[in-house]
Amino acid sequence: MVHSGMSSTHTSLHYHIVFSTKNREPHFGSDVRTRLHEYLGGIVRGLDGVANQVGGVADHVHLAVGLNQTHRLCDVMRELKANSSSWVKTELGIKQFQWQEGYGAFTFGAPDLDRVAGYIRTQENHHRVTTFQEEYVAMLARGLVEYKEE
Repeated sequence: MVHSGMSSTHTSLHYHIVFSTKNREPHFGSDVRTRLHEYLGGIVRGLDGVANQVGGVADHVHLAVGLNQTHRLCDVMRELKANSSSWVKTELGIKQFQWQEGYGAFTFGAPDLDRVAGYIRTQENHHRVTTFQEEYVAMLARGLVEYKEE
């Protein structure tokens, strides 16, 4: 006899997270980006999340992450930004470093993981033709997010 109750919990919670340096300062040259992206992925894994893809350019980062049902996005973001901020100050020696206050977080379905990961992998090509501002406004529109242009 097959038992068809919901005796266990199964979740598939995927987020495309974006945040930028304070005042969009271009702090991350191509020489340090890989280390920063690896470090950000490590923070996500340390919180028992899955870092599917991490990337970005000189002034902002993108992460495709899988979180579980006990994660609160605001807590994950606080850890991610605070922890990486101290790492940037000590490891990269950028003493005045700060991330911008806000962030963007957009959910996506598991079937879209390859597309989102590919998008994050090709950030440098993407930003040859699109500014961060244009990219972010497009993400807000796709996510049906209301915003004020500031």
